[in-house]
Amino acid sequence: MSLRAIIFLGLSVMTLPLLAALPVAVDGQALPTLAPMLERTTPAVVNIATRGQSKSRIEFPLSTDPLFRHFFDIPSIERVQETSSLGSGVIIDADEGYILTNNHVIKDAYEITVTLTDGREMIAEIIGRDPDTDVAVIKVTAKDLTAIPLSDSSKIRVGDFVVAIGNPFGLGQTVTSGIISALGRSGLGIESYEDFIQTDASINLGNSGGALVNLRGELVGINTAIFGSGGGNAGSIGIGFAIPINMAHDIMQQLIKYGEVKRGRFGAQGQDLTPQLAQAFGISLNSGFIITQIESHSPADKAGLEVGDVIISANGRRIRGSADMHNLVGLQRIGQVVELKLFRDGVEKTLSAEIQPIEIATFDGGELIPKLAGAEIGEIRESRLQQGQVEYLQVVSVEPGSSAWQAGIRAGDVLYSVNKQLIRNLDEALEVIASNQNGLILSILRGDRELFLLIK
Repeated sequence: MSLRAIIFLGLSVMTLPLLAALPVAVDGQALPTLAPMLERTTPAVVNIATRGQSKSRIEFPLSTDPLFRHFFDIPSIERVQETSSLGSGVIIDADEGYILTNNHVIKDAYEITVTLTDGREMIAEIIGRDPDTDVAVIKVTAKDLTAIPLSDSSKIRVGDFVVAIGNPFGLGQTVTSGIISALGRSGLGIESYEDFIQTDASINLGNSGGALVNLRGELVGINTAIFGSGGGNAGSIGIGFAIPINMAHDIMQQLIKYGEVKRGRFGAQGQDLTPQLAQAFGISLNSGFIITQIESHSPADKAGLEVGDVIISANGRRIRGSADMHNLVGLQRIGQVVELKLFRDGVEKTLSAEIQPIEIATFDGGELIPKLAGAEIGEIRESRLQQGQVEYLQVVSVEPGSSAWQAGIRAGDVLYSVNKQLIRNLDEALEVIASNQNGLILSILRGDRELFLLIK
């Protein structure tokens, strides 16, 4: 709506005759209102404004070709752009000043300003971020903060009334209402781990990180995304998504304790159960997760799972396919026990599996190339469930001053290819290196950037 339209509406209202005030009660019964609940709840929802920097490389023709870069010594030019964003957050711990929000609200931020409902402004620090679930925790130091009570999001139902509180379009704190439209939304491609609450309460840009509460004022979820066809400028069309508070709070506790989320391994791969496969297995199911491969000595192996087992639920929650299993494993803490219900040869069974740390087999980089001595390199194996396992070589640590350090290798680097040949493990790397003795061009992924190192 244009400014002229807003002014016109304001003038129109001013020309209307004064109307009698609405009654406070009808037939002796008070009119329903959410005002008392909101008076208790809204002080726990804050506005967040950030200032940040995003970096991108300026590419020239042929500048990505490593041979061209080597012979012509083309410099890598980075472009730094100032960014800003507006969002929302929810005070979870008033004593410690912990605020729960979305990772995308504070991504790349070097300054985070939190504004309370009483007008106070303060600078926040980042405690931890988890891009895979889009959860982040920030902290402020202030007195007289108000925290919001938490709901048990496992007990909410479709049709429950909810209220969304946030800072849409930077207008300031705004309240909208609706119902829970659906539960367990996944496969949307928004985050790596998805288990969204869907609501028709109006959620717009700037609501990210804000609160979705029930009529008791308890936090049900963290508003995160909307569905629309308008791209970055899309407005609400009645389909919004929130991270369930049980999931967000669990992530928050790990971020506070470790500064990151420590995910474990299950050790089984598989695929979705289709009606055709269900018929072949002789079971009357429409969905589930079929085990196709089990790693030796993995939690799945120790639990007694077998190839051909069809998992239908975990911890009492339905498993419809690989997406549900992916979420299950990724959202469990190391050491947690998962109760699995499955069918084996048409017979229902119950097994328990304990999520274990991801094990990394490491070796010294000098086994690959003498110039990489001093770098501890690991063969990383990540389960993508339906897609199977992904393997790659990653630098676990580098000894300062070592040959690898002087060659430019840093912890976290992914060794992607040698002379444009993909390498995924030690054997593949040794094979490629053995056939290239006259100098190697090592391709490295460092964060979201690709680098090239010439090794002679």
